[in-house]
Amino acid sequence: MVEMTKTAAASGEVKPRSVRVVLMALMIAMLLAMLDNMIIGTAMPTIVGELGGLEHLSWVVTAYTLATAASTPIWGKIGDMYGRKGSFLTSIVIFLIGSALSGMAQDMGQLIGFRAIQGLGAGGLMVGVMAIIGDLIPPRERGKYQGMMAGVMALAMIGGPLVGGTITDHMGWRWSFYINLPLGAVALAMVTAVLHLPKKKAQGKIDYLGAALLTVAITSTVLVTTWGGTEYAWGSAEVIGLIAVGVVSIAAFLFAETKAVEPVMPLHIFRSRNFTLMSVIGFLVGFAMFGGVLYLPLFQQAVQGASATNSGLLLLPMLLSMMVVSLVAGRITTSSGKYKMFPIIGGALMVVGLFLLATMDTGTSRLVSGVYMAVLGAGLGFLMQITMLVAQNSVEMKDMGVASSSATLFRTLGGSFGVALMGSLFTSQVTQTMSDRLGPQAAHAAGSAQLDAASLAKLPEAVRDAYQHAVAAGTHSAFLLGAGIAVLGFLAAWFVKEVPLRGAGPAGGSGEAADKETPAPQAAPVAH
Repeated sequence: MVEMTKTAAASGEVKPRSVRVVLMALMIAMLLAMLDNMIIGTAMPTIVGELGGLEHLSWVVTAYTLATAASTPIWGKIGDMYGRKGSFLTSIVIFLIGSALSGMAQDMGQLIGFRAIQGLGAGGLMVGVMAIIGDLIPPRERGKYQGMMAGVMALAMIGGPLVGGTITDHMGWRWSFYINLPLGAVALAMVTAVLHLPKKKAQGKIDYLGAALLTVAITSTVLVTTWGGTEYAWGSAEVIGLIAVGVVSIAAFLFAETKAVEPVMPLHIFRSRNFTLMSVIGFLVGFAMFGGVLYLPLFQQAVQGASATNSGLLLLPMLLSMMVVSLVAGRITTSSGKYKMFPIIGGALMVVGLFLLATMDTGTSRLVSGVYMAVLGAGLGFLMQITMLVAQNSVEMKDMGVASSSATLFRTLGGSFGVALMGSLFTSQVTQTMSDRLGPQAAHAAGSAQLDAASLAKLPEAVRDAYQHAVAAGTHSAFLLGAGIAVLGFLAAWFVKEVPLRGAGPAGGSGEAADKETPAPQAAPVAH
């Protein structure tokens, strides 16, 4: 049971053993949300083979992503108003219900609907973890625990495809969903037993209008990035209509938030320069990371002949680098209280890493590509947790939930935009290169689907060579775009202000500490 007095909370002194027990429970819940999509990806061919509905395949992922993104800010506000623990436990229960129903789905329509329920719960899992950590651990001390969060992310990305393939082959695809139930039960039991936060009494009603408008805005934005250039042409009536709906709903949402008593996303948090900059940088981190995770395995499978079964292991250089650097940066932040250099260094490494990846071609060895991935991973390691830490330090304790959910949302939306724009550029370049080498008709026949190493080996040498050059050209264009976008994050990092972290003690006693950016000090919640 966590024991933390008001004095200890205010001074940033937290009992390490108690905090580690709580964090273990939180990390299990975080693993649930992150692991799910990774596992399901490898099970999808089997699912389609049994349930049919190939034309609706993308919606199995899209429904989950949409529900997660749309519910994220709402979970954050509910936690701020009614208490963090109750909303977090509720999100775990909803996620587990969605998992159980997904495992029992009898057709593709049911699976899509149940995946949406899963996504609703997943939105609260990530926000709950970040906000509870923000409540319990002062920012100055939080860096010590960053390695745990980076480790969970690496474990999900590396282990997900491997676990998914093993479960599907030996237990059936339904267990890809059922596996969440025992993990979720452990998380529920541990959180219930060890985490005790004071209950909160809401000062106003939930901002239902703001929540509805924000949901419409997020939904239309995600659908534009998901459908644009794939399901529908970018200039089609459907995509243009979604863009119009998104713009109108965002404008209406901003107006509604100025009138709401308890806005679902208080606009005053964006008055903090640091918070706004971290939102922008978080968006760009999502853009780079999700694009890299998507196209690096594709390059290594199609061009370097790696096995699709080990797709998670292909990312090992990037993920290990990210985990180690995140841990080191967190330790330095805890000991020094300084953090401004990390977004700058991280932004620079992200630009360099993406540019190096853009130089890969059919002659690039796995060792060289691994070094390039490690550079990108180091950049992400400097940025991933620091952006959340600074965002939380830039708001008052009462806004911790919406700060965490907003930072998470911007990163999610960045990932959606990254996958969409990189994907559109990749597809266009692959098609163009194949056409140049084989002619339009042959290119369409050979490039109509993504080919794994086994399928490539069966193709005529000329076709195989053309496809490998096309994929190399596609990844070159995608990563070059990512590098250009990452430059914006590097430039934004220079404008971050070094505001003393709460819990920094005397280090924050200079004149700078009285800066308007520094939130009014409030005692952290007492955990009994």
